[in-house]
Amino acid sequence: MRLILIRHGEPDYDNDCLTKTGHSQAEKTAERLEKEHISRIFASPMGRAMETAQYTADTLGLPINKLDFMHEIDWGFGENNPIHNQNELQSEGHPWSLSYRLLTENPEYVGSDKWDGHPFFRDNACLKDYRRVAAEFDGFLEQLGLIRKDGLYFCKEENEETIAIFAHGGSGAVMLAELFSLPFPFVLTSLPYGLCSVSIVSFYAKSGEMVIPCMELFNDMGHI
Repeated sequence: MRLILIRHGEPDYDNDCLTKTGHSQAEKTAERLEKEHISRIFASPMGRAMETAQYTADTLGLPINKLDFMHEIDWGFGENNPIHNQNELQSEGHPWSLSYRLLTENPEYVGSDKWDGHPFFRDNACLKDYRRVAAEFDGFLEQLGLIRKDGLYFCKEENEETIAIFAHGGSGAVMLAELFSLPFPFVLTSLPYGLCSVSIVSFYAKSGEMVIPCMELFNDMGHI
């Protein structure tokens, strides 16, 4: 089985849709994906992801299946949190900026799975969404025949499909962190991916065996 992960095109965040450039990017992405033998298309329910996916759906003559859990993650601190008023980015709880600070100012967190206990994340709205997306993504994979076990996956049923998932910078980063058992702040800082980028994860799995996800392509933007 192959999962093709695609980030949405250039967004108009205020209106949750694509810009003119974003539509052009999405059209070129559909051309890029035309030969990938995609059998099913899934997308976040948000406008910018759905609009990006629609070009590929139209090209391949496939429906778009909504994955409500792939909605972009939220972030932020409550007004009573001591971090709230330190500076604008910290006040917003922006996980990408906070990840950089966490890893560069606290070397003990580099490679650590204890990041969710640091105040940058422990009291951040993004942590709840992280856990939600990770759990529901594993549930999605289980429906495709892969059961999470000890940070890897057990193949209960072989699947040779190629499946496209159109999502976001944040929820997509949760998928990558979960797939490869990587600390979320590390993924946010070390594995950024661009608008309409294409990444491919393969599962060379046989029924009854454990399988390790294989990153075959990451952040391909040559088509745009």
